[in-house]
Amino acid sequence: MNEQQNAVCKLSEINNGEMKEVQAGETPVLLVRLDDRCYAVGAHCTHYHAPLAEGYLSGDRIVCPWHHACFNGRTGDLEEPPAVDSLPNFPVRISGDDIFVDVPTEPGDRRDPETVNADFTVDARTFVIIGGGAAGYAAAQTLREDGFQGRIVMITADHRLPYDRPNLSKDYLQGSAEPEWMPLRGDDFYEKHQIEILHETVMHVRPEEHKVVFESGNSLEFDSLLVATGGIPRKLNIPGSDLSNIFVLRDFESADNIIAGTEKAQKIAIIGASFIGMEAAASLTKRGKSVTVIAPDRVPFEKTLGPEIGELLKKVHESNGVKFCLGESVQSFSGTGSVAKVELASGRSVGAEAVIVGVGVRPATDFLSGFVLHKDGGVVADIYLSIGDNIYGAGDIVHFPDVRSGDSSRIEHWRTALQQGRTAAHNMAGKPTPFTGVPFFWTTQFDATLNYISHANGWDRTIIQGNVDKHDFLIFYIKGEKILAVAGMNRDRELAVWEERFRLNRVPSPIGLADENVSRAAV
Repeated sequence: MNEQQNAVCKLSEINNGEMKEVQAGETPVLLVRLDDRCYAVGAHCTHYHAPLAEGYLSGDRIVCPWHHACFNGRTGDLEEPPAVDSLPNFPVRISGDDIFVDVPTEPGDRRDPETVNADFTVDARTFVIIGGGAAGYAAAQTLREDGFQGRIVMITADHRLPYDRPNLSKDYLQGSAEPEWMPLRGDDFYEKHQIEILHETVMHVRPEEHKVVFESGNSLEFDSLLVATGGIPRKLNIPGSDLSNIFVLRDFESADNIIAGTEKAQKIAIIGASFIGMEAAASLTKRGKSVTVIAPDRVPFEKTLGPEIGELLKKVHESNGVKFCLGESVQSFSGTGSVAKVELASGRSVGAEAVIVGVGVRPATDFLSGFVLHKDGGVVADIYLSIGDNIYGAGDIVHFPDVRSGDSSRIEHWRTALQQGRTAAHNMAGKPTPFTGVPFFWTTQFDATLNYISHANGWDRTIIQGNVDKHDFLIFYIKGEKILAVAGMNRDRELAVWEERFRLNRVPSPIGLADENVSRAAV
């Protein structure tokens, strides 16, 4: 492939430990200077195309400003999800004070991670993954990255390949994402890496026999197993629940059912002010529907994010036409064949031609026996995500030791599931790796995007930097004298810095937060 040699920058214009976006002909390139050497990689994140120069360079680690995918600044190699591809990298030459980057005529904006080819004559083992979501997909790819050449079998009851689930309640539900845009990988990826997909329902795992038993009666033996089955939406077992046009949102099929079921409906009720519920409210409002959110909370997200953010997001929704019935519980649904009203415990009623129930999920572990289960149905893992002899867990089902808070946590975040899938795969492949990933999630509701780093089961107080009403702030969640988590809007680079503080265990005392420069300073 022909290469074009482009002078992109003066050496004197970039210091050690800095990165900057430059133009190599028509190709945007991220120039990184480390230890008196210059490197050039793709300028935009392979996840949602964020400009990496607006993120943070921590040592040789690039943190994406939007969703915190991480890449190696020297090679462009993927280090942390939610991205699934590495960055392209380009040769660099220095002549005098001029930096040249050699870019192919068709450079591409991403690069497949380096993997091995399957070879069952070299490795006759079978590694099985139950679950075709974020964690299962990440594990399958990582096993090949880690050099595993044996058989990989992914078992999923879903009839689709792993897809971008967070977008179901966002772009897909509002109609701005086409179905073909949603899969994380195409068929060719699984064929190339010889990852088998079985569309089966698992009835039992027999750990002592190292065997998975299917609903069909067939079974499959494994040498190592990952259980990553995610969550099952909770439903309301109340009078009228059997009426039509009452939905939950969890997968592609349920999203399609909502789209079809609300096509002719105008009045929509959302039960629960959860992330799914509030994102669905925003998406359906953008479709021109009249939406009412019903929840027992005083404000949305009060228990998870605090009243300040809850009030802010409530105002965002109200300014876009969403109505709220808060401090209310649902007693029943009424209607003839199809739902027509939501009856509340207070005696009020809300007219609704369709209802979406978003009251949380429970771990999908009904098929598991012989494992240590938490009272909520989740499975209890150790720091290596092990739940049995060569058996691991990842994603929404797993209670794991949080290395930062010291608590046992179960986190229902997309990125955490991807991180845990990678960690579980490392351990399956014989590379002992404790799970130390920093949790991160984001939500977009109308024009407001909130990012949240780390995890706080509870907190004593919060400290706010910036202005919440102006959507320009950081909120720190503090327990005792320890910062447990940070949330913010329009503070992308600062949040990337805080990601690295948590990862490197360099979180300062809350006392220092009085100086906002602490959030901007390098780790």
